[in-house]
Amino acid sequence: MKTRFKVTIYGIVQGVGFRPFIHKLVKNYHIYGWIRNSNRGVEMEIEGNKFDCLKLFAELKKNTPPLTLIEKIKIKELPPLGFSEFIIKESNSDHKHPLILMPPDISICQDCLRELKDPSNRRYRYPFINCTNCGPRFTIIKDMPYDRDNTTMQDFSMCRDCLEEYHNLVDRRYHAEANACPVCGPQIYLYKGEHKINVTNPILEAQNRLKKGQIGVIKGLGGFHLACDAQNREAVSRIKNIKKRDQKPFALMAESVVKIKKFCFVSALAERFLEGREKPIVLLKKKKAFNLSPDIAPGNAYLGFMLPYTPLHFLLLEKSDLVLVMTSANFSDEPIIIENEDAFQKLSKQVDFLLIHDRKIYNRCDDSVLKIAGNLPIFIRRSRGYAPFPILLPKKSKSVLALGPEEKNTVCITQDRYAFPSQHLGDLKKSESFQAYQEAIGRLMKVFQFEPEVIACDLHPDYLSTHYAQELSEQFKVPLIKVQHHHAHIASCMAENHIKGKVIGVALDGSGFGQDGSIWGGEFLIVSTKEFTRVGHLKYTALPGGEQAILQPWRMAFSYLYSFSGWEADSIYLILKERRLKKDIHLLQQMVDKNINSPLTSSCGRLFDAVASLIGLRDEVDFEGQAAMELEALCQPKYKENYKYQIIYENTGWVVDSGEMFNQIIFDLERKASLNRIATQFHNTITDIIFSQCVKIREKFHINYVVLSGGVFQNSFLLAQTIKRLKEENFKVMIHKKLPPNDACISLGQAIVADIRIRSVRDHS
Repeated sequence: MKTRFKVTIYGIVQGVGFRPFIHKLVKNYHIYGWIRNSNRGVEMEIEGNKFDCLKLFAELKKNTPPLTLIEKIKIKELPPLGFSEFIIKESNSDHKHPLILMPPDISICQDCLRELKDPSNRRYRYPFINCTNCGPRFTIIKDMPYDRDNTTMQDFSMCRDCLEEYHNLVDRRYHAEANACPVCGPQIYLYKGEHKINVTNPILEAQNRLKKGQIGVIKGLGGFHLACDAQNREAVSRIKNIKKRDQKPFALMAESVVKIKKFCFVSALAERFLEGREKPIVLLKKKKAFNLSPDIAPGNAYLGFMLPYTPLHFLLLEKSDLVLVMTSANFSDEPIIIENEDAFQKLSKQVDFLLIHDRKIYNRCDDSVLKIAGNLPIFIRRSRGYAPFPILLPKKSKSVLALGPEEKNTVCITQDRYAFPSQHLGDLKKSESFQAYQEAIGRLMKVFQFEPEVIACDLHPDYLSTHYAQELSEQFKVPLIKVQHHHAHIASCMAENHIKGKVIGVALDGSGFGQDGSIWGGEFLIVSTKEFTRVGHLKYTALPGGEQAILQPWRMAFSYLYSFSGWEADSIYLILKERRLKKDIHLLQQMVDKNINSPLTSSCGRLFDAVASLIGLRDEVDFEGQAAMELEALCQPKYKENYKYQIIYENTGWVVDSGEMFNQIIFDLERKASLNRIATQFHNTITDIIFSQCVKIREKFHINYVVLSGGVFQNSFLLAQTIKRLKEENFKVMIHKKLPPNDACISLGQAIVADIRIRSVRDHS
């Protein structure tokens, strides 16, 4: 007996070949009807034998295209209408409250790679080959539903052959919206300055130029890269000068994992991520001897490698034996370049060539970065390949727009049971970056057809994101909720792990505005998603010069010694005399004594800086976290001891006084102990502090869950040790799995806290 079902499928079901998959599937069951994209997901009506229809539903749950994520299927049985065929209908966008999951960009699949290398294939060596299983998605999508006219591919009309594939039920490119070929699709060009170079094969010519030591600008998937031969020291130095970046590591791209293994240790887990469909940059431990330029990652124990993720990259590296520097084409604190005109204007006079194509990038998207800590992948940056993939929340949320922090910014929107963290948006201090940030927010809201019910932001009154949150709150006439920085850190990790109730939150980072007006960053908290209580922290010390102390760790070395020891400036000068002038030390003493631009901080990040400077590792940094990274690079597990410290109970909770640790470090320096020993024992001390504080908090508050968040936990050595110690004492330890522990996770935490607070207010009104 025939029946009809109306079906709505929610999840990542657009841009992944889902409609063609269904069209092929119904042929097996003699089912008729229609299917279409909508701004709720995918809708279809099917008609046939009821048993066959039920078998089709069962098939949906176990056998779908590789990029599909089905979250929910809504089914309603209706009387039959007598359908006699199955068709793909035009998309529908009439729903007033859309809920769409957008696919991220996916690296070239094996089928397309085979065609790329096949001389008999009409797409042989075509750098924009893609299909329903791979290729650009988020970076080209301007609106939903995901149809060609809603992407930047609308500029290219499909030729007869591509149209035939597009309409061919059994073809891999059936309804592939980005389908293209050399006849009708995007093209690649080589430029010297603003003059096009007429060559038969622009990519091969670019490869030859890279081999000769030239540097180039290469347009990729989500932005432009600066590229050069990583083995050519002069070329790497030129890119450093262009980027105005002296010490920050550069990302690298190699043709294969075999090639990468010549330079780094690659675990099985790291290899899995390198070769996965997202193709992130993976931070890998350096081997001692390798022939890459030492300027790529000076003072760093890791190199950041990725594999080619677009057909253009494969062709650029093919049979070349090259390892390429592939760093984002932007200047310090500015957004990655996505417009051809900007690339010409800003970079054409500084590079030897530009490899440009004419497919527009709509959403800028940096490369994702992760590292392996023990057997755990830790995100450093979640962007291309992952964003805007949603995080499933433990319960439904209001429609919240959370605007994130000042640095390592992401924004996040929540709707229903989904949170959509944006791609990496970077630091917001420059006008260009803030403009790109506002643009990204507008585009996310447009694509998701999102109307906020509440705006969330950081507690810091001077952040640009805070000011913009106020503007948006007034514009949309919705409440604004400000969330303390470290509360947001812990709440985001709780949301990722679906934790309810209260937890011990350990939030260790560089800085976050505290409720007492000080700069927090070494925090021990009792946290629920609604509220938090500060029950412990690192002892306050002055931050002489404010943000200048972040760039000059020697200031923090002085501040800790002066604060903890009460020494005269002359005594401290004797310790730092090889690197600082006496007048510098006395100036800092006056600043601290008179409280001139010397706010108090409990920052764990600044504690790392102080130790790095004290042992002579680094007095100034090019980027935040550099001193800590170099300190971590010295660690050796064979050293098991830790330094002494005190935990004193005060009105604000258990306060950690590390004064004795500094005395012992100075003693070790005087007796010529190895820097490896000192660095390792310092890390062991931080681990012991975390462990001791958690034990004290559990004894008093009877909470066994420990949540770790904050940029300090990007430190693999510290994270692995901390988890091990806590688990040995039977704590349940939770860390970030889907977002970075740094400030990129803040926006999710803000959204979670804002949702529960707005509900609480309305429940009591």
